[in-house]
Amino acid sequence: MLETGSGLDRLIVDAVRDRVAQARTTTHYRVPLVSFADAADPRFPALRRYVDPGHLTPEELLSGARSVVSFFVPFDRRVVEANAADPHVVAREWALAYTETNTLITQITDHLIELLATHGIRGASEPPIGNFERATLTSHWSHKSVAVIAGLGSFGLHHMIITEAGCAGRLGSLVVDGQLPVDRPRYVNRCLYLQDRSCGECLQRCPVSAFSEDNEIDRHRCWNRILEAPGLPPGDQTPQVCGKCAIGPCSLESPL
Repeated sequence: MLETGSGLDRLIVDAVRDRVAQARTTTHYRVPLVSFADAADPRFPALRRYVDPGHLTPEELLSGARSVVSFFVPFDRRVVEANAADPHVVAREWALAYTETNTLITQITDHLIELLATHGIRGASEPPIGNFERATLTSHWSHKSVAVIAGLGSFGLHHMIITEAGCAGRLGSLVVDGQLPVDRPRYVNRCLYLQDRSCGECLQRCPVSAFSEDNEIDRHRCWNRILEAPGLPPGDQTPQVCGKCAIGPCSLESPL
């Protein structure tokens, strides 16, 4: 079995980056970010208090869990620019990026599970979408919260995760029973508004005012906007997207 010091972390990082670089998608991407967390981190069980009472711990997702992998696949600048072109209509490029990237993330986690199995390591994952309670709109495995615990970034006022590569992209995660190096960096609040109220552009960009200056979000108002977003064709396969809050100054890089 591969362990820390024998290349397990490098194997995972390279696999994620290779899969994104070789993605056969219309959407283009920037270099993905990958980080690790200790499965025993006390912040995981605390998510039952902050996210959802039924939020899973890594151990519940995979018996014998030792580490958690979190990764961010950032959209190309052109995807952001397309969605910024109209304040109300969702750009086709953004909707396509959402759909294609969700599929790509599933392919990445499936590939990682198969790849790690050849080294005697088990893995388990949750899909990038759909793993939430419809009544409360809260998740039983929050990829966003996992990303924060793994040190990839911090929540912004818009409740997206602001990473070094911004917030415009999609997150995935994986629980493994192999030991990975965990370097808990100093927490940095990357949101300018939450730092000193010097931004707040996402407040202005949200078409339905779904979140407030008090850092609260009306999940149902946001969800209804997503379901009815103009510019997308109706039907069962309509992407449930908006993304207007994620095209400001923190979309492509960390402001801090």
